[in-house]
Amino acid sequence: MKIGFVVNDIQTEQSGYTTTRLGMWAVNRGHEVWVIGLGDFAYDPDENIRARAYSVPKKIYKSTETYLKALQSKTRVMNRITVDDLDILMLRSDPANETVTRPWAVTAGINFGRIAMRHGVIVLNDPNGLSKALNKSYFQLFPEEVRPHTMITRDLGDIKHFASEHGGHIVLKPLTGSGGSGVFLVRPEDKSNLNQIVEALQRDGYIIAQEYLPDAHDGDIRLFMMNGAPLRYKGKYAAFRRVRTGDDMRSNIHAGGKLRQAEITRQHLQLAEIVRPKLVQDGMFLVGLDIVGNKLMEINVFSPGGLGSAQNFEKVNFSNAVLDALERKVEYMRYYNRNFDNVEMATL
Repeated sequence: MKIGFVVNDIQTEQSGYTTTRLGMWAVNRGHEVWVIGLGDFAYDPDENIRARAYSVPKKIYKSTETYLKALQSKTRVMNRITVDDLDILMLRSDPANETVTRPWAVTAGINFGRIAMRHGVIVLNDPNGLSKALNKSYFQLFPEEVRPHTMITRDLGDIKHFASEHGGHIVLKPLTGSGGSGVFLVRPEDKSNLNQIVEALQRDGYIIAQEYLPDAHDGDIRLFMMNGAPLRYKGKYAAFRRVRTGDDMRSNIHAGGKLRQAEITRQHLQLAEIVRPKLVQDGMFLVGLDIVGNKLMEINVFSPGGLGSAQNFEKVNFSNAVLDALERKVEYMRYYNRNFDNVEMATL
């Protein structure tokens, strides 16, 4: 299998990233693996997509640290590959990391991935589906049963009215962004600060106002979905709990949250079942659901992380489950001479 991973920038990748873990295990399984930065693509005059891509010497890597060190070192393999010759192109960049410093990069992977589909490259997640999810308004397209009560606006008056309807206890965050950046918990006693909070968020565009879920005090659960269903391998769900620390309401690891083992309940599986049809419709192969109580707080479709954290708690290698699924897709495409609709292949 020839597989390419698209990342924001190879030099900023970390050993704990899910992309690094998938790349290492793909190499260890004998696959041809290339990593491509968002600035490395080219559409050539012969109408093929090519890219400056990077790989590592073929051997068995015992840790993501040694694999990443090889990928970022001078001994790495660099080649100008034809992307159209790949079997799989996984879009694993985070657009939210590019909006300020490299706005041109926000849609780079999506755009080149969309063209690569013409020649039968399996592009995951489906680029047309990802284009719908470039900001958090995508979440509002899922059934209201799974979502907190939400308003999206730039108007201070609207937000004040929304806060009043919810007893002054709401969450405010930017429409774009990730990693818990710019998230504010507004309590009744914070009413005097609401103007300043809204003014700060308005600089980045539209604002999401959301009802506060009391269960958020206990953190959230990240549950992976693959092929439209909860990712389960050897009887274990790919999931973990993130617990907030101190007075910070954010349980996201980037914001200082701590990890714990998760217990997946029937309620969690019901949430996954409700969102399943749209994830399948949009060609979302690998997804992270962030669950608080009986609601979803977010659906991460771009670069859901934490597969290694789930492995640490559940003691099974979930990367093998993902790679098994990718290998099956490549086999399907060989049977059909690479002639199959990408959005359907994404979740087969």
